[in-house]
Amino acid sequence: MAVRPKDQRPHVIVVEDEQFQRETLIDFLEENGYRASGVDSGAALRKLVEKDPPALVLLDLRLPGGEDGFALARFLRERSRKTGIIMVTASDDTIDQVVGLETGADDYIAKPYEPRALLARVKALLRRAGGAEAATSSPRVRMGKCLLDLQSRRLATLGGEEIPLRSGEFELLKLFAENPNRPLSRDWLLETTSHREMEAFDRAIDIRVLRIRRKIETDPARPTSIRTVRSAGYMFVPPED
Repeated sequence: MAVRPKDQRPHVIVVEDEQFQRETLIDFLEENGYRASGVDSGAALRKLVEKDPPALVLLDLRLPGGEDGFALARFLRERSRKTGIIMVTASDDTIDQVVGLETGADDYIAKPYEPRALLARVKALLRRAGGAEAATSSPRVRMGKCLLDLQSRRLATLGGEEIPLRSGEFELLKLFAENPNRPLSRDWLLETTSHREMEAFDRAIDIRVLRIRRKIETDPARPTSIRTVRSAGYMFVPPED
């Protein structure tokens, strides 16, 4: 019996409780080269993710039942850092957008949206996800004017001069290297690197980022590598050259 070849198209899951919108979006994604599946609830998403892990999830914010899009974004991000998450909101409320980014979403788009605009975001996010894989496949990552060696835990200039690095600074740089072009919230960075929750007016991450910028940025006052994302946190942008 002939073995059916594995479908190599990126798997995109559409989480949308309105059937017509869900099926319309699935058809649109299929027509544009993706393997798309649809679910109408958090419970159905959890089951499908275990059976058929996605490359990207289009996640409606408002869902029936006990879980909203924020809770599902946390679930997806805890399960995998590589899964792309685009939050689909019913409004352009800034608070929803910020909370969505802080709970693990990579991007957001407000309804009603133009399908081509959504497709562009899907393509861009999947390209970034591929860049993240490439960045972590090598033990050395270019960060600003420096190279970070993930195996030896050392930071050096492009000329080979070693730069002293504290343990907490390395852990933070490693997280940035593993998540290029992805906004990372201060809360998540602190929890992951220090294993504690952020308290009110806690500036530990801001201070650590300031120290890192002094080491890797050509001009720390105008950072281009570790950038501030307003109301969200920080993002590592790899150099283009």
